Amino acid sequence: MNLPLVSVVITTKNEKKNIENCLISIQNQTYSNVEIIVVDNYSTDTTKDIALKYTLLVFDKGPERSAQRNFGMIEVAKGDYVMFVDADMILSPFIVEECVNTSPLSPLLKGEGYVALHISEIVLGKNFFSKVRRFERTFYDGTVIDGARFFKKAAFVQVGGFDESMSGPEDWDIDKKMKQIGKIGLVSKKPDLDRTLNLKEWILYSFVKERGVDPSDFGTVIFHNEAEFDLKKYLSKKGYYAKSFNGYIEKWGKDDPDIQKQFGIMYRFFGVFFENGKWKELAKHPILTFGMYFLRFMVGVRFLLR
Repeated sequence: MNLPLVSVVITTKNEKKNIENCLISIQNQTYSNVEIIVVDNYSTDTTKDIALKYTLLVFDKGPERSAQRNFGMIEVAKGDYVMFVDADMILSPFIVEECVNTSPLSPLLKGEGYVALHISEIVLGKNFFSKVRRFERTFYDGTVIDGARFFKKAAFVQVGGFDESMSGPEDWDIDKKMKQIGKIGLVSKKPDLDRTLNLKEWILYSFVKERGVDPSDFGTVIFHNEAEFDLKKYLSKKGYYAKSFNGYIEKWGKDDPDIQKQFGIMYRFFGVFFENGKWKELAKHPILTFGMYFLRFMVGVRFLLR
């Protein structure tokens, strides 16, 4: 059986602390036909030297991550499918297999018009606000707050890839473009018991568990190895991304239903956390819920000050 090639693109800039674990996680996928592409933004540390130990496909490209992703996913990638990740992300060992549909759980080959997939992210970290961020992120899976990471390459090329004028909302923008030609699915993050029994043998099992998460509790997910939560850095990053929001809103129109949800108080503060019975999780975890609403309020203030 000839397995379709999957091109995984990692964008980097001075990521020597994170890049190796990301590369190891890709190298140790249960799916064998994967090419690794690293698109670096002219790092001044040893990021590229580390990357070259795992792949010869290491390139320099700037000025921002949208241009880096487009270069890797359109110009370099030879795969039938393309996927992008950040250097501080660790892929659970079954992700590519599930996405390509060597497993029947994946929606891409069910003939239902899917052109891309959302993949759940699990935020690592042990301090209180890292736990809050991990809790908050679970509410966004498959919603308009989420962003696809795995694409049929032909569809990605058809819509022109990422809008390179944006750095922040480009993930929402690509979702809207993909939805014009097909549907975006969500890969199940529920653990497969037959597989998770063997996860303790995974090379990165201990690394992830030491950062507050047992990989055996999850199936097909990305572990986001962000540094322990720092409010000042978090708000600074959100402020940087917010600089592109006006252009994104103007592009699609303030009356667009997705825009209204992404920037509207009712959905961002209530709807996304209450829909489809998700409110039950809020009731189960009142302290985390309080922390989450504190962060939402602070991000909202930062957005208004953009």
